[in-house]
Amino acid sequence: MAKAEFMSPKAIGNRIKSKGLLKLKFYCQACEKQCRDENGFKCHTMSESHQRQMLLVAQNPGKFIHSYSSDFKREFISLLSRRHGTKRVFANQVYQEYIAHKEHIHMNATKWNSLSEFCKQMGREGIFRVDETDRGLHIAWVDNSPKALAKQAAIQKMDRMQKDDEEREQMLLKEQIEKANKSTVVTEQQVTELKRQDEQPIKLNLMMKPVVLDQPKFSTSSKMMVGGMKKGLSAMAKKSQADGKQEGGNKFTVKRKAAEDVLVDSKKIKT
Repeated sequence: MAKAEFMSPKAIGNRIKSKGLLKLKFYCQACEKQCRDENGFKCHTMSESHQRQMLLVAQNPGKFIHSYSSDFKREFISLLSRRHGTKRVFANQVYQEYIAHKEHIHMNATKWNSLSEFCKQMGREGIFRVDETDRGLHIAWVDNSPKALAKQAAIQKMDRMQKDDEEREQMLLKEQIEKANKSTVVTEQQVTELKRQDEQPIKLNLMMKPVVLDQPKFSTSSKMMVGGMKKGLSAMAKKSQADGKQEGGNKFTVKRKAAEDVLVDSKKIKT
């Protein structure tokens, strides 16, 4: 049967039909060709190109299987690290994202028979952290790059420094508490009975002694200052008395002149 010409309606129809994922059993990994149905796959296996490729694979099958396995492992780990990082995800979810690419390496071409077997081997190699649950396998990528290891070492160093600081503070607090407890030791007083010797009567003296107040002692300089202050006060008192007498005399003369003026005015009015 002749092949449809490029960009012919039949070729365009074939391309539309081949879009997306088709059945795995109609895919030839050796030739990397996907067939749409059983008839197409049968025709492909009977073709000359397929026969030549199968002869090459038969000469060294381990080489091809190892190559396909390494490619599948590299692409699967690359997809997991890019999309999910070191987060814990469902293994089947990552596999569905991987096979969404049409030209991916199929699992039946590798040395692993199932996805569970592949994930468990990656877990034994230390590439994945694998958790098996009732739902299935959950995996998480382990970042072993030098940059990630250096970052993890720095974080661990910071944690150790914080722990050392906390332990040091706790030791200082304990020492301070012990010192405080030693300095504040209270001796308990023992209660004893009152005992008298020779059975003599007890005498109490209730007389109060007279209290003698000490007179303040002044130095010679303070005595001179007090004497000067007394003299100054007496001089000020004499001056105030003299001023009072002068003001009284002035008031009397003013009143006398006012009375004389009134008498003169009255005489003028009578005349």
